[in-house]
Amino acid sequence: MVQPGFYFCVCPDGRLIKEHIETCLAGLPDHGPGRERHTYWGDEELPPQFWEQLTLQGLFGTSRVVTIRNAQNIPAAVWKRLSAALGVPNPQCLPIFCLEVAWEKKQPKIPAHIAKLRCLTFADRQKWIWRSPGLDERSLKKHVQLRARVLGLTFAPGALETLCAGVPPDANAVENELQKLALAAGSDPVTQEMAASAGYVPEYNIFAFIRMIQAGNVPGAWQEVRRGQKDGDGLLFPFLSMLLREARLLWQIRAGENVRLHPSDATAKQQLAARLGHRGLTRLFDLILRAELYVKSGERRPDQALEALIADLIRLFRPAGRK
Repeated sequence: MVQPGFYFCVCPDGRLIKEHIETCLAGLPDHGPGRERHTYWGDEELPPQFWEQLTLQGLFGTSRVVTIRNAQNIPAAVWKRLSAALGVPNPQCLPIFCLEVAWEKKQPKIPAHIAKLRCLTFADRQKWIWRSPGLDERSLKKHVQLRARVLGLTFAPGALETLCAGVPPDANAVENELQKLALAAGSDPVTQEMAASAGYVPEYNIFAFIRMIQAGNVPGAWQEVRRGQKDGDGLLFPFLSMLLREARLLWQIRAGENVRLHPSDATAKQQLAARLGHRGLTRLFDLILRAELYVKSGERRPDQALEALIADLIRLFRPAGRK
């Protein structure tokens, strides 16, 4: 594989992006332990060392990969500067931009100011873009089988189907459950009973939290949030992870995609997705990213960011007319 001048990954699932990047890098001729790896986040200001790594070349310079996660959150003015810099490729640096956006009607929701960039158009012509809508019901089984082979797992009759019915279409959740099964099964095939007992159980019931807010039960909502705390671990980031997963699910419902829902929650989730609409769901994604940014930037402590987030979520999810 010839190294591209730069590369885009367009996928809502961060785990799938990381797996794809590792596969691509393994196929490059100079891939090895001597290559530097750097990661930055699009919801943080790109520091001076990023620009140096992107543009500087030297006779004895080290080959490096610079990955920018959540690149869809980079401001438009910064993207203009990036696009200009990418017009002069640096052979010592492979920049990888991860656009971790939701998909609607089989297309990624790339911000307009990014979609119009010359660097994206050029990358598309060069086939320097990898696009994936993430996992869904149809691709989940294939992904589980692929990861199981990597881990050396085999399944007894019915076990694979039982496992797929119990995990959400999320690569991190799949990986966690397969790791548990690898420990439980050892060298034996995974039985149907093992697969059922290892079924994914989230630390938080996010939809229970939302329904408590809708019912005006704010203390109960806080109790549901605190339920996910274990051994003194922080509340914020596990909560954000589960909330982001629920936001993606509601977005898929609103977009009319065929998603698997528990019968007891199906109608309520469909109604919530319809009530929030694209504007409300976009607001939800914004609140999640903002809470994370507050902590990463040092502007707020995790507990302060969580309190502000819960207050905003109460305003977002509370039915009109309820105070």
